[in-house]
Amino acid sequence: MDRILKAARTSGSLNLSNRSLKDVPIEVYQCLETTGEGENWWEAVDLQKLILAHNDIAVLREDLKNLACLVVLNVSHNNLSQLPAAIGELTAMKSLDVSFNSITELPEQIGSAISLVKLDCSSNRFKELPESIGRCLDLSDLKASNNQISSLPEDMVNCSKLSKLDVEGNRLTALSENHIASWTMLTELNASKNMLSGLPQNIGSLSRLIRLDLHQNKILSVPPSIGDCSSLVEFYLGINSLSTLPAEIGDLSRLGTLDLRSNQLKEYPVGACKLKLSYLDLSNNSLTGLHPELGNMTTLRKLVLVGNPLRTLRSSLVNGPTAALLKYLRSRLSNSEETSASTPTKENVIASAARMSISSKELSLEGLNLSAVPSEVWESGEITKVNLSKNSIEELPAQLSTSVSLQTLILSRNKIKDWPGAILKSLPNLVCLKLDNNPLTQIPLDGFQAVSGLRILDLSGNAVSFREHPKFCHLPQLQELYLSRIQLSEVPEDILNLSNLIILDLNQNSLQSIPKSIKNMTSLKHLDISNNNISSLPPELGLLEPTLEVLRLDGNPLRSIRRPILERGTKAVLNYLKDRLPDQ
Repeated sequence: MDRILKAARTSGSLNLSNRSLKDVPIEVYQCLETTGEGENWWEAVDLQKLILAHNDIAVLREDLKNLACLVVLNVSHNNLSQLPAAIGELTAMKSLDVSFNSITELPEQIGSAISLVKLDCSSNRFKELPESIGRCLDLSDLKASNNQISSLPEDMVNCSKLSKLDVEGNRLTALSENHIASWTMLTELNASKNMLSGLPQNIGSLSRLIRLDLHQNKILSVPPSIGDCSSLVEFYLGINSLSTLPAEIGDLSRLGTLDLRSNQLKEYPVGACKLKLSYLDLSNNSLTGLHPELGNMTTLRKLVLVGNPLRTLRSSLVNGPTAALLKYLRSRLSNSEETSASTPTKENVIASAARMSISSKELSLEGLNLSAVPSEVWESGEITKVNLSKNSIEELPAQLSTSVSLQTLILSRNKIKDWPGAILKSLPNLVCLKLDNNPLTQIPLDGFQAVSGLRILDLSGNAVSFREHPKFCHLPQLQELYLSRIQLSEVPEDILNLSNLIILDLNQNSLQSIPKSIKNMTSLKHLDISNNNISSLPPELGLLEPTLEVLRLDGNPLRSIRRPILERGTKAVLNYLKDRLPDQ
């Protein structure tokens, strides 16, 4: 503990999560009062971040007030039943997480924590939130889901900076019009799994709202002003009591996902057929037919209709591919009504995918015959996954360097010739890179230094890029490596030193042998060396039993192992090899 506290006095951050603590060590409350040997008190830094999550702590002491400079406090996943009044004296605190405890109320003093920006009090036993929370004027992210709250404090009208509100799984019967009028900065509102019977008439005031989740309530109708929620991308109204929809829902020009499952709808209105949706769920309603105009919704990738008494459509259409159903519906239109564009334009598909990515953080532009990476990739906010496979992209633009949140980049089956090292080096969070089936001319010897944090790498089908092996030792965290069809004649030695590797795919190469040092790959679970020219296996491979679960050997001229052993599978082969090890 002394070593950890000493580090905290230097960094200002203390993480004591997952330590089975039943109490907060008294030294934590006195972090700056107990400088150790060799430390100068004037060099100590005030504690600004304290993480105590996932312990068994039952009490926070009033001594918490000693940590006056605390900015982040996380005591989630503990056994707290109350919070000390001293919480209000943490006037610098911006983020407070008390989720997954057994707290019955927030102290009124919480209103004195005037710098609070993010508060997570979900999964507790609150029946109400204190009125004083209205004094937290900078509050922008409030999560109070899975409690027993029946109404929100009226003074929360003062929280005009609120951008995210999650009150899922409570006992709310209504949302206040006064609140809605003040929360014009809201981008995400989740009030699902409550007891709401309707929506405020001024719901259209939320013009910045991107995601609205109201599923599993008792909502009877949606007000016409919903059409003014002009930024809405995802709208979840499933499992309610809706019998009709307002025509104004067709004005939601950015809407990509609409969930209307398990209501009492008798029709999907013609006005809503102009929406450019990607996903529409109308399952388990009372629909007896569909308007032909729905066929013009050519951006739809998934239309769910099961559980409706549809009498005018064959079941093979209802249960078959969405595209076939849309085509049939268009055929029912008169010539004057039928749209000339029976398939969505590339621009519409890109725009629709970009809308969906706002909340999912994933952007899929697969198979659109793109010759360049569209600007939506780096303009779509904090994207974590981009799929650009099956296109005709030849190079990555410099602007992609700004996508610093990117974790997964899929560029399979394109026309990329040069290793994009400079771009990749600017993506610090990249953990998955798929560049298989490209005409890469060469990967520099030090090319992997640009992506040293990778856990998944696929370079299959890039034969010309391996005339000189790049140094795999620069990928110490790699867990999956796919190198099939790259004309390898031998296994690169430094691959055998990747101690975290779980999957290694070397199939369809020109390998003639496997090195004895394969025994060092103690984390390996899946090894594919099928379809090579291997005639014998080193006995040392047997040392990977029982960790190695899958060993694929088919398509090799193996002569040293009898067929009955091969047919019995991985475990039998490994045991056979292990038995052939020379006595030590």
